[in-house]
Amino acid sequence: MKITVVGLGYIGLPTAILFAKYGNKVTGVDLSPVMTDNLNAGRIHIEEPGLEADLQDALALNNFHASTTPVSADAYIIAVPTPNKNDEYKSCDTAYVESALGSIVPLLKENDTIIVESTIAPRTMADVVQPLIEKQGFTVGQDIFLAHCPERVLPGNIMHELIHNPRIIGGITEQCTEKAAAVYGEFVEGEIIKAQAGEAELSKLMENTYRDLNIALANELAKISNHLEIDALRVIEMANKHPRVNLHQPGPGVGGHCLAVDPYFVIAAAPEQSPLMQTARKVNNSMPEYVVENVKQIMEQRDGNTVTLFGLTYKGNIDDIRESPAMEIQEMLTKEGFDVKSFDPHVVSAPLTGEEACDDSSLIVVLSDHDEFRTIPTTYTDKMRSAIVFDTKNMVQNVGEKVVYANYGNLYKVTKDVAQYQFN
Repeated sequence: MKITVVGLGYIGLPTAILFAKYGNKVTGVDLSPVMTDNLNAGRIHIEEPGLEADLQDALALNNFHASTTPVSADAYIIAVPTPNKNDEYKSCDTAYVESALGSIVPLLKENDTIIVESTIAPRTMADVVQPLIEKQGFTVGQDIFLAHCPERVLPGNIMHELIHNPRIIGGITEQCTEKAAAVYGEFVEGEIIKAQAGEAELSKLMENTYRDLNIALANELAKISNHLEIDALRVIEMANKHPRVNLHQPGPGVGGHCLAVDPYFVIAAAPEQSPLMQTARKVNNSMPEYVVENVKQIMEQRDGNTVTLFGLTYKGNIDDIRESPAMEIQEMLTKEGFDVKSFDPHVVSAPLTGEEACDDSSLIVVLSDHDEFRTIPTTYTDKMRSAIVFDTKNMVQNVGEKVVYANYGNLYKVTKDVAQYQFN
C-alpha cells in the first residue's frame, strides 16, 4: 500500500515509520526542508526511544522517504497540529488540517482513503472535512473514504502503543470506517473499535477532559489542604484506599498538546452545557501562579535571589515543552525579579548542568518528573546558598541529609517558617 502522511511531529513521524516498517511505501510530508533532509539521512528531531533505529531500518528497506510536498497514494493520513484559536472559548483551529487537505486534493483519485489523526472538535469531519472534499466532485463513501482515527499514545512509549492500543476509527459512512480499518490493519494488533466520525471525535476529547477534571480536583484539594494545614498527599493516599476512589496527584499545572488544549474544543462546541469543564480549566490554569506565590513566600525568608527550576517539559522523560506550565512559571518568576536558572537534561534550550544551575541558588523547584530528578545529589545542593527543594510533582525520592524538602504535603509548614530548618 502507498501511504502519504502529512505532518511529521510527535504522532505523524512514528505513524509513518511504523507503516514503512510493516512493508508499506510511505512518504512523510513536512514543510521544513531541514527536517526532511535530516529524516532522509536517518536523523530524527524528536525524543522517542527506538524511533531513530526504526527510521534507519525503513530507509534501508527503501520504504520511507521524507518530502516537503505530498505524492499520490492509496491512503492519506493527516497528523498536523490543531491549536486553540484566540477567541472566547479557545476553539479548535482547523487551519492546518484544511491546508493539509488542500495539498492532497489535486492528487486524489477514486477509492482513496483520507484519515485525520489530528485531534479535532466534534463535527469537524462532517462540517469541515467532508464539504471540502465533496467540493472537488467526489461522493464521500463511494468515491473517497473519510475517517477520523484519533491517536491515543503516551510519549516515550509511542511505538509500542501505536501497535497494541485499541484504535477508534470513525468514518463518515460505514464503508468509510471499513476502509480506514483496513489501513490500520497493516500493523495494529489492539482492538479496532468501529464508530461514527462524531463519536470518535468526542471520545478522544473526553478521554483527555476526564483526566483534566480529575487533575483539577487534586489541585484544588492541594490548595484546600495547604490552607487548612493538612497533608494533601496523605489525604489522597488514604482516600485512594477506597476501592472505588482514584484521586489523581496535584502538580504545577497541566500542559502538553492534549490535556491543556482538548477540553476547550468541547467547551467551544457547547459552552452553556460545559460549566464543569470550564471550571476545571480555570483551576488547572491557576496552578503556575499558585506555585509562584509559594516560591515567593519561601524566598522572602531566605537570602539570595536565585531560583533553580528542575524540568521544563510538561511531563517526565520527554523533550516536549508545548503548553508546559514550567515555561509559564519560568516567565512569571523572571517578571517577579528572580534570577531564574533551569536544568533539564531532555531540553536542548536548557544547557546548564545540575551543578551550574544550583550554584548560589536558594531554592530548587521540581516541575517535571524526569527519572534524573528522583535523586538530587549533594553535588548539586552543596553549591546552593540554602538547600531547599520544592517538589511540585511529588517524585523526588532522595535528597541530602541537610536539604529541606517540601511538597504539597508539607508545603504549609515550609512557607510558614522555613527558618526552623537547618541549612548547609
